[in-house]
Amino acid sequence: MSHRGDSRALLRAMPLVFVLIWSTGFIVARYGMPHAPPLSFLAWRYVLSILCFLPWILLARVAWPATRAQWLHLGVTGVLMHAGYLGGVWAAVKAGMGSGLVALVVGLQPVLTAIWLSSRGSSVTRRQWLGLALGFAGLTLVVARKFGAGGEATAFNMGLAVLALLSITVGTLYQKQFVAPCDVRSANAVQLLAALVVTLPLALFETEAVRWVDAHGAVNWELAGAMAWSVLGLTLGGSSLLYLLIQRGAATSVTSLLYLVPPTTALMAWMLFAEPITLTTIVGTALTALGVSLVVRAAR
Repeated sequence: MSHRGDSRALLRAMPLVFVLIWSTGFIVARYGMPHAPPLSFLAWRYVLSILCFLPWILLARVAWPATRAQWLHLGVTGVLMHAGYLGGVWAAVKAGMGSGLVALVVGLQPVLTAIWLSSRGSSVTRRQWLGLALGFAGLTLVVARKFGAGGEATAFNMGLAVLALLSITVGTLYQKQFVAPCDVRSANAVQLLAALVVTLPLALFETEAVRWVDAHGAVNWELAGAMAWSVLGLTLGGSSLLYLLIQRGAATSVTSLLYLVPPTTALMAWMLFAEPITLTTIVGTALTALGVSLVVRAAR
């Protein structure tokens, strides 16, 4: 196979690889949050990720963004797609929301993106409105049973999940519109630096300590493993893939697969944390996935 053919095959595989990596983010949050406050964990994640990117950038002699405007645009996307999105997700999990539910809320991002793009170019079709209605109906069906006494959903953690949803949606649209093509390594470093500048001052107000060692003085492997995968798998891997896919015009392929994230996360959370999967959860998640797929297909 030619080099060009290899590149095309790699580009076609990237969306699926991205979705598989992205699905683990909600699970990692469940592993990490019992041992650390969310913003402090994320501040450490940003610092360690930057320290991984910098030697790579220097050794490979990667070019930094050429203009102040590009630094600013990358900074905005970093605040939205790292600080806002991750901060909302991890804080929601810390506040008691299960991995499957927060993944379902954030999984509506393709619906919002497609509706916004369609409304900018032409009227929203009936198929898209049907998909939008099904998506929100499925989410409402799942969420309604999780509110109340003993439920994992509260107004507070639901607000945090919605913040994450809006942040990733606006950040994706902003990056596609304003960020010029740039090396993914230097772009990610700038985004992470902007996220750190916003997150670190807020993390200083958290009173809970990051527990790197357990009660017996041994390494807290759950926290260490969650941090390692967050840096190497999710930031260096998942975030870099997302940046590349948006810049290379494959965002539609990513969006069409993102509706697989909530059921995948729900299954993983059931296997690892015994998060219950009821008939209502299955029906609601299926309705949401169907709604997202209708919107995405119509948007194409």
